[in-house]
Amino acid sequence: MTNNSDSKNLGRILKQRRVMLQLTLCKLGAVSGVSPSHLGRIERGQRFPSASILRRLAKPLDFDESELLSLADYLTPQQFRIAETAPLYSDRQLDPAVSMMLAQEPVEVQRTVIGILTILKRIAKAME
Repeated sequence: MTNNSDSKNLGRILKQRRVMLQLTLCKLGAVSGVSPSHLGRIERGQRFPSASILRRLAKPLDFDESELLSLADYLTPQQFRIAETAPLYSDRQLDPAVSMMLAQEPVEVQRTVIGILTILKRIAKAME
């Protein structure tokens, strides 16, 4: 079971991404099919989203599904490593070496690093 700290950390990451993409809760709700009030509770850490909700949020928030599911601890480190080591590397996948190193770290560290890398990728794209 996920604790309240995990809920708040994931909620903070989702809110940062939503704000960075200049999406309101209402707009995100409209494109994802998740009610704005439920999204707000997730962002405040009052609710922890199901895998189904995260899949619906992945595309509008410009996350890869496996990336978002690993942030929420729905993928084990081994599953995450397999999901991220496809033969072709797109700009949305982690480098296999980074993925393997992260798989050896505690889940909290994995979440933090993936969140930071995602934000850095977004900033780099915006500067192009």
